[in-house]
Amino acid sequence: MKIKCISHLGIAVKELEPVKKLYGENLQLEGHHEEVVESQKVKVSFFKVGETNIELLLATSPESAVAKYIEKNGEGIHHVAFEVEDLESALEELKAAGVKLIDEKPREGAHGAKIAFIHPKATHGVLIELCQHAH
Repeated sequence: MKIKCISHLGIAVKELEPVKKLYGENLQLEGHHEEVVESQKVKVSFFKVGETNIELLLATSPESAVAKYIEKNGEGIHHVAFEVEDLESALEELKAAGVKLIDEKPREGAHGAKIAFIHPKATHGVLIELCQHAH
């Protein structure tokens, strides 16, 4: 598996607008994309930071993983996302190595990317997302 870069840091938030103001106006980061990802029950807003991004995550349903995360842990860093060249191969490699996965197959993420998560129990408490962007 080849990790190309840190794609983004996901931050779970209870309210999107005040956090967008912080990152956009106060920290002067460029907001460049926002969308609702129905399959994840989340609204995302991206801010460019050098070669990577901050992804703000707002739950659109109390059943979403982000809503459950905030209920248990509060707002804050939710995950670190690494971009890979071939997500399906990366998942097969991790599975063969006995790494506990949340997703054994890719699913749809923001920007039309394929994504999958590694279980935090396998990564010493860090939720890691692997993503393959549609270029």
